[in-house]
Amino acid sequence: MTAQTTATYPTSVEHPVPPQDLTDVLGHRFIYTYANGWQYEMYVKNATTIDYRIHSGHVGGRWVKDQKVDLVALAPGVYKVSWSEPTGTAVSVNILPAERVLHGVIFFPEWIRAHGERTVLFQNHHLDQMRAYRDAGPTYPLYEVPEFAKITLDEFVGQNDEDAVSIAPGDLPTGWSDRTN
Repeated sequence: MTAQTTATYPTSVEHPVPPQDLTDVLGHRFIYTYANGWQYEMYVKNATTIDYRIHSGHVGGRWVKDQKVDLVALAPGVYKVSWSEPTGTAVSVNILPAERVLHGVIFFPEWIRAHGERTVLFQNHHLDQMRAYRDAGPTYPLYEVPEFAKITLDEFVGQNDEDAVSIAPGDLPTGWSDRTN
């Protein structure tokens, strides 16, 4: 950490949380492809909520609205978004928009490793079923997927736009998630 970063983001017992300028992520849609080829989309709806779609990968086709998250600025231009899902999956994603890089760690419970296809749907309409699958397990061992990703699209759409993620990945026009900027 540089001296400037330390001075800009000092923390102490008395002041444990550094300044929280979330400007570079709030209201942004990020499309990114992990090193393993999985393509995801995250819309940072506001400081506590994201919507997302999974375009390809182990659970490609899944999409979720109004996922509650913990979003923080770790340092200028460095953000962390973390959440846990009704499925038992936990996720932590670091986003560096200016660098066009992201690092995510997904902790899938064993039942999703074995039967990821059960989650390929619009989760919001199936919350009770997701909880039932989670409770039936097995939840352990965890299938950990730590990967770097390239941000291929960073698009500002504004906060709390209910249309930003409103249809399934498979219902988007051909090539929609391949857009870049």
